[in-house]
Order: sequence, then structure tokens, then C-alpha cells
Amino acid sequence: MQMRASPRLLSIAAAAMLSGCAMPEARLRAGLINAGLSPPLAGCMAHRMADRLSLIQLRRIGDLPQAREAVSTGEFLHRVRALRDPEILSVSASAAALCAVRARLLIPPR
Repeated sequence: MQMRASPRLLSIAAAAMLSGCAMPEARLRAGLINAGLSPPLAGCMAHRMADRLSLIQLRRIGDLPQAREAVSTGEFLHRVRALRDPEILSVSASAAALCAVRARLLIPPR
């Protein structure tokens, strides 16, 4: 006997899976804003970083208490360097650079 899922149940399951993908990006964006980065820069960086770092690495950035005291992107990256994870630093720095250039050129994020 085959069991069939209702269309409503399938749509709820699909929405739950999609929201699970967006959650790390939203949390990272909020953390970057709390660290002192502008909301547009934080949103752009979070979008790029969430795709390139593991959940553990994203959590490590969020758990960086000193980052909340950063007053500039350079200072934030200096604090990220303290994590001693070259991939986190590389992804963070490249996201910051690309997003800053895009903001200056008024190129919408992808």
C-alpha cells in the first residue's frame, strides 16, 4: 500500500527546508550589524559568506565577542583573524572587499 502526502504537507515541508537554508544567513547578517557594519554591507557579506563557510565556521564568527566592539570593517577583520582560521578570514575579507566595491559602484547584490 502506497502512502501519499497531501499537497499542504508537502508545501509545509518545502517551506521548512528553505527557511533552514536562510537561517544562518539571517543570523550572520544580524551579527555583522551588531559588530558595527552597516546593514547593506552586512547583508551583502552575509549572503556571500553563508554560501562559502560551514555552519561551524559561521557559528564561530557569531560567537566572537570582541567583534561587537569593532567600529570599522578593518577592525572587524582584525578580530576575525584572532579565530586563526584562514578560510574564515579569507572569505570574510573577500566578501567585505567585494561588497564595499559594489556599494560604491551601486551594483545590486546577486
